[in-house]
Amino acid sequence: MSMRWRFFVAFQLLFFSTCMAGPIRTEEPFNREWRFLLGDASGAELDGYNDSAWQRVGLPHTFSLPYFGSKDFYTGYGWYRKRFALTRKDLKRNVSIEFDGVFQQAEVFVNGHRAGGHVGGYTGFTIDITPYIIFGDNVIAVRVNNLWQPTVAPRGGEHTFSGGIYRGVRLVKKSPVHVAWNGLFVTTPDLEQNGGKSSAVNVTVELVNTSASLADMRVVVAVEDSIGRIVAEAGSTRKMAARSADIVTLTTPQVESPMLWSPQTPDLYRLKVRLYDGKKLCDEASVDFGFRWFRWDKDHGFFLNGSRYFFHGANVHQDHAGWGDAVTEEAARRDVRMIREAGFDMIRGSHYPHSPAFVDECDRQGILFWSEAPFWGTAGEKRDGSWTAGAYPGKPEHEAAFEENALQQLEEMIRIHRNHPSVFVWSMCNEPFFTEGHTLKGVHRLLARMVERTHQLDPTRKAAIGGAQRPLGQDRIDLIGDVAGYNGDGANIADFQHPDVPNVVSEYGSTFADRPGRYIPGWGDLGRDEGWRGREWRAGQAIWCGFDHGSIFGEAMGKLGIVDYFRIPKRSWYWYRNEYRHIVPPQWPAEGTPARVVVTATRTDGVRADGTDDVQLTVTIVDAAGRHVTDSPDVTLRIVSGPGEFPTGRSITFSSKSDIRILDGQAAMTLRAYESGITVVEAVSDGLQPSTVSIRFTDAPAYKEGRTPVVDARPYVRYVVQTGGNMQKFGQDNPVFVSTSVSGHAAGLAADGKGDTYWQPLSGDARPMITLDTERGVRAAEIRVKAGGDIRDLRMELSDDNERWTLYDNVETTAGGYRLKLSPAVNMRYVRLTFAPSDDIRVYEMEVRGRIATDSAK
Repeated sequence: MSMRWRFFVAFQLLFFSTCMAGPIRTEEPFNREWRFLLGDASGAELDGYNDSAWQRVGLPHTFSLPYFGSKDFYTGYGWYRKRFALTRKDLKRNVSIEFDGVFQQAEVFVNGHRAGGHVGGYTGFTIDITPYIIFGDNVIAVRVNNLWQPTVAPRGGEHTFSGGIYRGVRLVKKSPVHVAWNGLFVTTPDLEQNGGKSSAVNVTVELVNTSASLADMRVVVAVEDSIGRIVAEAGSTRKMAARSADIVTLTTPQVESPMLWSPQTPDLYRLKVRLYDGKKLCDEASVDFGFRWFRWDKDHGFFLNGSRYFFHGANVHQDHAGWGDAVTEEAARRDVRMIREAGFDMIRGSHYPHSPAFVDECDRQGILFWSEAPFWGTAGEKRDGSWTAGAYPGKPEHEAAFEENALQQLEEMIRIHRNHPSVFVWSMCNEPFFTEGHTLKGVHRLLARMVERTHQLDPTRKAAIGGAQRPLGQDRIDLIGDVAGYNGDGANIADFQHPDVPNVVSEYGSTFADRPGRYIPGWGDLGRDEGWRGREWRAGQAIWCGFDHGSIFGEAMGKLGIVDYFRIPKRSWYWYRNEYRHIVPPQWPAEGTPARVVVTATRTDGVRADGTDDVQLTVTIVDAAGRHVTDSPDVTLRIVSGPGEFPTGRSITFSSKSDIRILDGQAAMTLRAYESGITVVEAVSDGLQPSTVSIRFTDAPAYKEGRTPVVDARPYVRYVVQTGGNMQKFGQDNPVFVSTSVSGHAAGLAADGKGDTYWQPLSGDARPMITLDTERGVRAAEIRVKAGGDIRDLRMELSDDNERWTLYDNVETTAGGYRLKLSPAVNMRYVRLTFAPSDDIRVYEMEVRGRIATDSAK
C-alpha cells in the first residue's frame, strides 16, 4: 500500500461521521470516457499502467461491437479503464459503483486494489470503493471475461453470449449511513382482502452503517400518488452499531381508494424513505410501486385485481443490430413501447433478467412482465465448453457450485425487480430438460430449491417453471412450481391439457421471415385447433418472438421475430396491431422509381449524451411524389458535424447484400453521443437526392468541432470461429407434431432419447403423419428413424419453413428403421414422415445429424 493511499484512508476515518454536509445522495451516469482493450493485459489494474493506445469507448459496450447477427462471437477477456476525480468532501462519504449488467465475470480494481467482483451475466451488482479512493485523480479498471464456465448459469442457450460492460454504470455518493443497494421492498398486504378499496403499505428498509460511530437513526417513509401528494406515512427509530447492517419494517395507515395498476390503468405510486440522525437528514431513497394483486387458478387461469385476465404476450431478447447487447436504457424502453403499440400486454423476459430500465418501462406502459432466471439449455451436442452444453452439470464435482450460482442470480433478480408492479411471476428457467439424461435428477432438485427460495424471498408472487413441455412421464418438471409455461408443441401435448397447475403457453409461433414478411399471424401449433383463442384453464400466451436477435444457431433461428433486428416492424407486427388494437395497416410500399432518400429520427431534441439515451434514425427510399418504394439501393448515414457515433463509427452503410441491411426500401440504426451539441446527419445514396436531420444532445460536456476527439472508425467484419461447426445430433426433446396419437404413446415419445418408448397413431387414422421440428436451421447430412410394426409406403420430406416440402425417394431401410443420407448436405428445419394407414405403426426415435446452417433459410 502506497504512503499516499495510507494517508487518505486515515484522513477519511478521522473525519467520518454518520451524516455529512452537502448533497444527501448523488447518482450520476458513469458511462463516458472509458478505455477498452480486447484481450488480457498484465498489470492493467495498476494506476501507472499506460492505456493511451486502448480504444476510446462509451458504455454500454460489448466485445462484439459492431455486431450484426453472426452466430460466432469473440470469447475471452476484455479490459475497461476510466479516470475520475474526487473532492475532499467525497472522501467523507460512502462511494460505490453500480453496474446494471456485465457478461459474465467482472473483477473491479480501484487505484490498483481489487475492490470486488461478480459472477453472473444478467443481474446488476454494486461495489463499495470507499476504502480505495483518494483525493484527486482515481483509476477504475474492470477485467471482464465471457468464458464458458461449468459452474455458472447459463451453461447453454440459443442466443449469443458476447462479453462486456453491456449495461449502464453509475457512480453513487452517499452518507456512511444509508439505504442498502436495492434495499427497499414494498408490499400492499391488505389490498386483496379489502377488494382493492384500501390497503396499508408495508415497507422493508435495509440499512447500512459503514461509519465508525453509533448511529441514532430515525426512518421515515412516505407514499406519494402520481401527482406527488402524500397519502400515507410511517416512521421508526433505532440505534445502529458502527459498521453494521439492519432491517427496519414499517407499516403505514390504510391508503383509501388507491388507483389500481393494470395494463389499462398503469398508475404508479412512489415510496420515499428518509434517514435522520437526530434532526439531520442522512440519506434518502425512493422506488415506484403499484397497488394491484394477482391470483392464479388451475381451472380458470390468471386473475388481476379480482377479474380474470387472459394476456397476449411476446418473448423479448435484449440485443439490437449493430450494438448487440450493449443497448441504452432508451433503446430498451423503445422495445417495450413497440410491443405495447402492437397491442400486446405481456412480455416474457427470455431467458434472463432484463435491465431495470426495461422493467421500469413495463410498469409505465402497463405490460405484465414474466421475469426469468438464467437457467436454461438448448438442443445440440451436450459438450462442456460449448454454449450447447447440458443445462445442468454432467460432472458431480460441478453440481454444488452451479446450484449456488443459479440461486445467487435468482436472488439478485428478485432483489432488483421485486418492487415492479408489472412483474407478475418469477420464472425459474427455460427448457432445462436440454441436458444429459442422468442429470435430470439434478434439474429436479435445483428447480425445487429455486421454487422454495423464491417463496422465501417474495411470498407475494408465484414461482413458474418456464419451458416445461419436456420431459414426459415420470420425469416431467411442469408440476414442480406454482405455474407452468409450455413452449411450442407443449400447447397441444395431451399430458399438458388442463394440468394440475395454472399454466400459460410461454412460446408459440417460431415463424421465420425476413422483412417485410407476410401479413399473417404466427400461431404455430396454437392454430391447429384455434387454441390461440384461449382456454378457460389457460392464463395466456406469448409469441416467439418479439424481435429478431443474434443466435448461435445462425440466421434462420434469429429471424423469428415480428420486428426485425434493426427494429423495423415486419408485416406480421401490423397484423397483431390490427387484431389487438384495430389499427388498419399502412399502404405497403410498391416498386417505383427512387428519387431521394429520407432520414427521420425518433427524437430531435433533448437526447441525453450520457450513455443512457439514444435516437433511432430511419432511412426510407421514396419516389418523386414522396411515396415509399421497395427499391433498396446502398445508403450511407454519416455525421456531417457535431458529436455522436454509430456502431461502426461516424458513418454506416446499408446494403441489401450485407449484414447491415436495407430491405423493402428501408433501413434503420440508432445513434448515441457522449458530448452535448447539435449533430447533423446526412443520408446519401448514389443518384438520389440526399436529406439531413439535426439532433440536439444534452447533459454532457460540450462538443467542440475540431478539438473534441471523435470516435475511430470501426469497420464491420463478420466474426467467424469456424466454417460449418461440429457435426451434431438434433431431435431429442425437440417438438413433434402428429396427426393422431394412441393414449400412452404421445408424439413426444418419438424424440425423448429413449429406445423403448414410441409414438403410435390411432387405428383408423387415414393419413398417419409425424413431423419433427429441430427449431433451428440445420445443414443436414443424415436423417435416422428408429421405427417398427407394420410400416408401408413411408414418405420422408424435408422443409425449412413448414410450408414448402421436398420429397426424398432414396430412403434406405436399416435393421432398426430407416436412414436418409444427404450429399451434399441440405438446409432444413423440419422432417415429416407419412405412412399408409395401419393398425401398428411405431416410431421410437427421429434424429437429424448435421451442422448449424450458416446461411439463412429460403
